[in-house]
Amino acid sequence: MRNRFGIVLGVAAILAAASARAADPQPYTVALTGEVSDALKNALDDSALLESLHDVAPAGPFALIERAREDETRLTGVLESYGYYQGKVAISIDGHPIADAELPQILDAVPDGTSVAVTVAVDRGPLYRLRKIEIVGEVPADARAALKLSPGDPAVATDILAGGARLLTALQEDGHALAELGKPVAYADDSAHAIDVTFTVSAGPRAEIGAIAFAGLKDVNEDFARASLGVHTGDLYQPSKIEKARAALADIGVFASVDVSAGKQRDAQGRVPLTFTVTERPKHAVTLTAQYSTDLGASVGATWSHRNLFGNAEQLNLSATGTGLGGSDVNALGYDLKAQYLQPLFLEPQQSLEADLEGLKQNLDAYDQQAVVATVLARRQLSPEWTASAGVSLMQDKVNQEGLASTYQLLALPLSVSYDSTGLTDALAEPASGIRAALKAVPAHAFANPGATFAILQASGSTYFNMSGDGRSVLALRALLGSIEGASQFNVPPDQRFYAGGSATVRGYKYQSIGPLFADGNPVGATSVAAATVEFRQRIDDDFGAALFADAGQASADTLPFSGTLRVGVGAGVRYYTGIGPVRLDVAVPLDRPPHGDAFELYIGLGQAF
Repeated sequence: MRNRFGIVLGVAAILAAASARAADPQPYTVALTGEVSDALKNALDDSALLESLHDVAPAGPFALIERAREDETRLTGVLESYGYYQGKVAISIDGHPIADAELPQILDAVPDGTSVAVTVAVDRGPLYRLRKIEIVGEVPADARAALKLSPGDPAVATDILAGGARLLTALQEDGHALAELGKPVAYADDSAHAIDVTFTVSAGPRAEIGAIAFAGLKDVNEDFARASLGVHTGDLYQPSKIEKARAALADIGVFASVDVSAGKQRDAQGRVPLTFTVTERPKHAVTLTAQYSTDLGASVGATWSHRNLFGNAEQLNLSATGTGLGGSDVNALGYDLKAQYLQPLFLEPQQSLEADLEGLKQNLDAYDQQAVVATVLARRQLSPEWTASAGVSLMQDKVNQEGLASTYQLLALPLSVSYDSTGLTDALAEPASGIRAALKAVPAHAFANPGATFAILQASGSTYFNMSGDGRSVLALRALLGSIEGASQFNVPPDQRFYAGGSATVRGYKYQSIGPLFADGNPVGATSVAAATVEFRQRIDDDFGAALFADAGQASADTLPFSGTLRVGVGAGVRYYTGIGPVRLDVAVPLDRPPHGDAFELYIGLGQAF
């Protein structure tokens, strides 16, 4: 009785001490010892409460001991998941094992504010390897090969689970829609340091896609939605193609969400029915835009969109933008008015039609222009990365350059092919990896006196390197090459010539200021151009970022690029990240300031420069 009472008093004393110190956290440092790989160390650190709660949840002595005790169990589990089934973890605090009954009093006696050392000693033990891998159930040979586990492989739990997932996916891709895979059963042979694994599979018969139904359609025609899918009743049931169909439906632009579900049972024909559940977006949208640069001044615009004009996701966009307010290279206010019609599934499922009617007015140092442009383009998705387009364009163009007014009727046949491996569909989304590239050829004839037939050839591209692995540190590169063939410099309308300088080519130099100049310093326009950019982007926290960049470029009257005077601009910028993209502010200076150039240029806009 006396001993039991003493124990109760001891426990009460420990709890009383913990309560007294609850508001007095015990500072500590953590050190991991033992021979472990970088990957295993990272996994141990990520799982350790001593690490993850170190700054966010300070602990008193009693809570620190409990945290360490829980970590011994957690970290032992991490070792097992990496194939070290005899591994051991021993944690000590201030040199004392956490099982030491006197440890709470020892920590309670540590002076306030004094840090104690927590040591996590890891003994991996022997690495267990896979010995026998068995699949119970009828499985096709190609699906069995998808397991990708072999005797002698380290018995890493995540690899074993991933193999099972690959096996199930392979079965489903082979048409076994209702295939089932039980949890893998592992048997350990401690003397041989080996693991035997058994997967139990019920593949079931192969199945086809049954009836395809839609839920949630209101204003979008069901026949159109069905034609957008690319899968049909009677096709082999394959999850990858069904997901591709779901993504195709979502990409049309009229749905806020698209989900697909398969029936739990086969129909009378043994097929698996599918249901696509959609939520339609509002029919109308209004978009406001604004940007500013010291050379072109401010521009403010608005776009009104109808996303589903006739029930087949036809889109009508009407936009109006005012330009040229306060720019050093702009002599008067201008405008850009545009009506755009987009029709998906034009003649073919992967093809769309675009029709544009645009009226614009601009008064630049290079030229004054008033134009009306009508363009019709057919655009075809060749693959997830490749897109091609072809069309025809008509332009009524009035241009005044250096007091010489000319009127052109321009007929052009724009052709292009583009590549995009960034995986992004939002123009304002910030790429962290991948490549964007485009090749354009525009044969054109200008009906004037004299007329001219020429071709504008242009290659452009940008690539992105994820330096930090998490998208916070990105190296971005871009390049541009262009040449006009078939006509001399002054036989090409001024607005069709190449110009360099400004945010799209070389920041720090005034818009269109790089290249041939008239005697008064105004731009002439060139028949070739080349430009390149190196930019490093760094996120600072959740809301802010910074950028450093260098741009270089030239433009000349020679049709071969790289024949003009090279100009280089350097600068830096800040980014403020919002829900619709980063707000960008860049400042750039020219390394070789021309006589009529500015000391610096300022650029403000939404989204990255490229």
